Amino acid sequence: MKSRISRRLFLGGLALAGLAGPALANPPQVSLRPQARIAGVAKRALGGVERLVADAGLSGRVSFAVADVHSGTLLEGFAARVAQPPASVSKAVTALYALETLGAEHRFQTRLLADGPVENGVLRGDLYLVGGGDPTLDTDGLAELAAGLKEAGVREVRGAFRIYDAGLPQIRSIDPEQPDHVGYSPSVSGIALNYNRVYFEWKRAGSSYALSMDARTERYRPEVQAARIAIADRQVPVYTYRDRDGIDHWTVARGALGNGGGRWLPVRRPGLYAGDVFRTLARSHGVTLKSAKLAPRLPGGTVLAQVNSPPLRVVLKGMLRWSNNLTAEMVGLAATKARGGTPNSLRASARAMSDWAKTRFEMSTISLVDHSGLGGASRMSAQDLVQALVQVSERDVLRPILKPIAMRDERGRVVREHPIKVNAKTGTLNFVSGLGGFMTASDGTELAFAIFAADTDIRARIQRQDRERPPGARTWNGKAKRLQQKLIDRWGTLYGS
Repeated sequence: MKSRISRRLFLGGLALAGLAGPALANPPQVSLRPQARIAGVAKRALGGVERLVADAGLSGRVSFAVADVHSGTLLEGFAARVAQPPASVSKAVTALYALETLGAEHRFQTRLLADGPVENGVLRGDLYLVGGGDPTLDTDGLAELAAGLKEAGVREVRGAFRIYDAGLPQIRSIDPEQPDHVGYSPSVSGIALNYNRVYFEWKRAGSSYALSMDARTERYRPEVQAARIAIADRQVPVYTYRDRDGIDHWTVARGALGNGGGRWLPVRRPGLYAGDVFRTLARSHGVTLKSAKLAPRLPGGTVLAQVNSPPLRVVLKGMLRWSNNLTAEMVGLAATKARGGTPNSLRASARAMSDWAKTRFEMSTISLVDHSGLGGASRMSAQDLVQALVQVSERDVLRPILKPIAMRDERGRVVREHPIKVNAKTGTLNFVSGLGGFMTASDGTELAFAIFAADTDIRARIQRQDRERPPGARTWNGKAKRLQQKLIDRWGTLYGS
């Protein structure tokens, strides 16, 4: 379908190449232009796109847009201006927001501060574990800090052990509408350990089970006290949660345990969780610390040890590949804060990011409630996303960190040497599926595209306790993914010659 768009041209070049400072300070350089007429046998043979969409058998609504990245020509669109839930495709916008604001080489820091002098191996003051918004911090990183404490000559801490995690807002769950036990919706704060998840493992032990909660990595497996779990004699619900005396208390249904297994559960008090694990690691180096307490403000003091995250570019590449929600929320909040904002919620920060996207890319339909896409109330049109992709394509800052998407045949099998190459961000919620990014046809033609499908009516009827695996969602999402593949194949045929 044809779509006519009137846009102003960029007056200056994008500054995204270095991404060390404000990167998109000028108006858009490439605008989407009206669709060119495509003649020839190939298009007539493929037929209209309406039949392709109808044959997909999807309830709800489908929308998409595709454009030539060099000319800015909008080649094909279907309900392209309709705002749809983008799911995790919105992480592509979050990546651009963070890159512009923080810079590609930005590193998040986690520090140990001494609020007092160290004399003859004794810290005569408080020890602070200070979170710097690093979403990649894991138990290995805390172990490095514990070793650094020893290397700094500290053998004893006379004062308190305090955790500062207020560098970012304290948010109990990324999406409160999700079940309590899902690991993809943990709490958010200025410190995160193991993506704010704790590992629950159970094994048969005679007629009962041996249960453990730990903060495992490949190198370490410290047990935790900040989260506890007990077996309940029931079939459902599988998990229950409550916060009691500052500790995450879980129960699990005996009927769901089988012979053994394990899964990650979310952490609701990230600072105390990190402090709990650090105490164990410090003790292994001979330093005994008092129980961790949260610090309301950041003190001055001497830095005893520090660990840094990988460069932001690397952090974002991992976020886009594995679609980690916590990473998206933390880097989005950090970017809003760095821009002078003081967001007290994900929604407030996401609103700031949406306003930025409207200004930078003229994404008039964008309205996000978080930075990860987990919240189903977010909206974005396919045409708006394609418009942004076209504008950043020349500097090639997004495509290199997007995940390669395998092309598949009619049976869903990967075609290893497929002539079309795709780098894109997927997005999946129950009865919501999206894909947005770049494709290169067999002749080298480069296109930007976005495909959104959603049945918001069915989604609205899902009960909270069923949102991890609601009936029918897997089948629906499978149909949406097959449609995505067929559309990409279509565009490769139509415009790749």
